[in-house]
Amino acid sequence: MTFPYLDTQDLDFMLADWLDWRALAELPAFADHDEGTFREVIALSEALALDRFAPHNRLSDQNEPRLENGRVVLLPEIEQALDAFREAGLVASDFSADHGGAGLPTMVTSGVAACLTAANVATNAYVFLARANARLIVTHGTQAQIDQWAMPQLHGRHYGTMCLSEPQAGSSLADIRTRALPDGEDALGPRYRLRGNKMWISGGEHDMGDNIVHLVLAKIAQDDGSLPPGTKGISLFAVPRILPDGTRNDIALAGLNHKLGYRGTVNTLLNFGEGEGALGWRIGGAGQGLAIMFQMMNEARVGVGLGAAALACRGYVQSLAYARERPQGRPLGVKDPTSPPVALIDHPDVRRMLIVQKVLAEGALALCLYGARLIDLEAAAPEAGARADAGRLLGLLTPVIKTFPSEMGPRANDLAIQIHGGYGYTRDYDVEQVWRDNRLNPIHEGTTGIQALDLLGRKILGDDGSALAALEGEIRATVARARAHATDARARENDRLTAPAQALDEALTGVLDCVARLRAMPDPRLALQHATPFLMAFGHLVVGWIWLDKALAALAATGRNPDYIEGKLLACRYFMEWELPRIHPDLARIAAGDDLLASIPEGGF
Repeated sequence: MTFPYLDTQDLDFMLADWLDWRALAELPAFADHDEGTFREVIALSEALALDRFAPHNRLSDQNEPRLENGRVVLLPEIEQALDAFREAGLVASDFSADHGGAGLPTMVTSGVAACLTAANVATNAYVFLARANARLIVTHGTQAQIDQWAMPQLHGRHYGTMCLSEPQAGSSLADIRTRALPDGEDALGPRYRLRGNKMWISGGEHDMGDNIVHLVLAKIAQDDGSLPPGTKGISLFAVPRILPDGTRNDIALAGLNHKLGYRGTVNTLLNFGEGEGALGWRIGGAGQGLAIMFQMMNEARVGVGLGAAALACRGYVQSLAYARERPQGRPLGVKDPTSPPVALIDHPDVRRMLIVQKVLAEGALALCLYGARLIDLEAAAPEAGARADAGRLLGLLTPVIKTFPSEMGPRANDLAIQIHGGYGYTRDYDVEQVWRDNRLNPIHEGTTGIQALDLLGRKILGDDGSALAALEGEIRATVARARAHATDARARENDRLTAPAQALDEALTGVLDCVARLRAMPDPRLALQHATPFLMAFGHLVVGWIWLDKALAALAATGRNPDYIEGKLLACRYFMEWELPRIHPDLARIAAGDDLLASIPEGGF
């Protein structure tokens, strides 16, 4: 079976040869599975993506959700695809058997998500939101809440959302105004009446399934009726569209947002409590809402990164196919107009655009799959120390996993359009939609700037240094392995890794020196105003490390085509020679700590 939206050989190489899913199957938590099971699940997802998700990708873009008589009307193929996903048993695939799941590793289900997202990112969003919503309730809810709201989502009968932003507050959750008033307690826990408005709610209203479970951040009103300031007063509530007694909750659709891309995912403005107040049940303790919600937010951030990487991969494989098929022009230096034209891929600049896409798209996907493996190890490694190490690395890398694919994915998709030439700018080819779909990813689930402040402010400058030290150890171990391999290879006159290892070592030194200078600054604002360029430099360091690690895995792989292995080595070399050096001037400027940005008067813009 040919899968035209993702290089499945790359996916198999990363899961099997590089990240070694056989080793995961040896952990007690995944002992019921083996490599054969994993391959069957990936093959099933490819078939589902081809048969059910891909055919309506363009249709759902052209026929975006609309309002008819107060109802949201979606393309019927969306629900048909989601029903097929449910019937395939994939909704709860990485949940435990106690929750109706198969207990698969997250790394494997991330491979599933990559295939489905590459085929149709908008339809897959409904699946993703329901799974993340249910996972939060399973983790933090009572058994009654799990039975009432999580299990129906894991069975594919209900859908879910996350309701954070408000029109006046945007990403500043400290300033939300949605209020919750106590309304007694029942078998589902403390009950409240909610009033407020939530904006940018994906999947917020539709007729698929039997219910939609909204997870809503709100502030419990104080005795004087005022709302507590800041984020510490935020609580989390499960607010179902349909109440347990079968009646409709006091939730009103105030409007639909019409988007540049990602159009098949309905995006809404919701009003809670236009009448008596929307009934909601508190999840966790009062004032713990944001801390609990970070579970779903972080899962969403990793999912956004994976989606961005999958879309970058789709643009790459489609522009590669076009470059191979499209004859145009003649080789450099050939003056004979009667000579036959050559394929686009024979032109050096087209090859440049292809290799840039390859190193960015495949590097981004590898980063996301590595993050998924950390999720598995944090949950299932037998030793407490190994679980702690995985969690430490995952926390540090989450903003990178979200941002590097989100920023580099549209860059890669831009090149895919360029390779198609004028055709790429039309709706005759998929690459224009792929770029539009991907352009959302630097924005939602925490913009690039917010991720940058999280990385530099909290994960590095606000940390004791253990997470960064753990990453440094991993990178230095890969550099040492590459140098050892190069020493052995030198006797065979086939040293391919000395230069990449040296480039990565120098980049690591540059990042560590920059961090030391930032730590020494007396005013942290001087450091944080450069958080975004630091995040981009840091992301390039991490993906450079991944490319070198994958090059080592390629050299050790058996049964792979020699040209495929050569492609991995040359892609690693290209990233180290052309992409990684970009970080050094940025690091120098960041470490200087200038206050240029703060110095520009408002009228100077």
